[in-house]
Amino acid sequence: MVNLLKSRKVPAFFNNPSSIIANEYEKIRINLEFSSFETKSRVLIITSPGFGEGKSTTVANLAVSLAQEGKNVLLIDTDVKDPTIHKMFKMKNAIGLTNFLSGQKKMEEIVNRTEIARLKLITSGPVPHDSEKIFKSRLMETLITEGLKQYDYVLFDSPPVLEGDEAKVVASRCEGVILVIRNGKTEDTLALEAKKSLETSNAKLLGVILNGKPRGFFKKNK
Repeated sequence: MVNLLKSRKVPAFFNNPSSIIANEYEKIRINLEFSSFETKSRVLIITSPGFGEGKSTTVANLAVSLAQEGKNVLLIDTDVKDPTIHKMFKMKNAIGLTNFLSGQKKMEEIVNRTEIARLKLITSGPVPHDSEKIFKSRLMETLITEGLKQYDYVLFDSPPVLEGDEAKVVASRCEGVILVIRNGKTEDTLALEAKKSLETSNAKLLGVILNGKPRGFFKKNK
């Protein structure tokens, strides 16, 4: 488990790569790369038990960190009902993932460049009639297969685990899951329920990130 400072600034690496928060994301990136080497996990979903626990902030900064270390990264927003990744990177969300999964667009038509050279982004796109159905589609498998051919890492942001079945569907198709919980907010019972729910879906939990630790924690532990 890695602790993060309380911060909503994203992406921290892009704004201030020498900040304390950026250093914490770098620790996560290093741990992730070790884990990926051991487990051969390059398709990862970052999720949380509920809303407001920092999963989108975490996956955005992790993607930036990996890209700035020379990895080619594809970041995909699957939180179609409450998307935020496109806002962090100041992009429009008129066309995105759901257009591809519904057969309306080709993959190359939905991949966006970002200001970070090796980081590409697929926004969530319009809200579909049945998001769970399209996440189970053959085209979702095609997206992951093609992503693995072109990128070192494919990272998914997702809806919260306990707010529907979409996160579990996507997690079951990924090679690993990172669960983000928030200090002082996430109840132990909900964290355990999310873990159990992911395991029931045959998802592979790689680790947990504790988000929102007070800044004094780091000062006292220097």
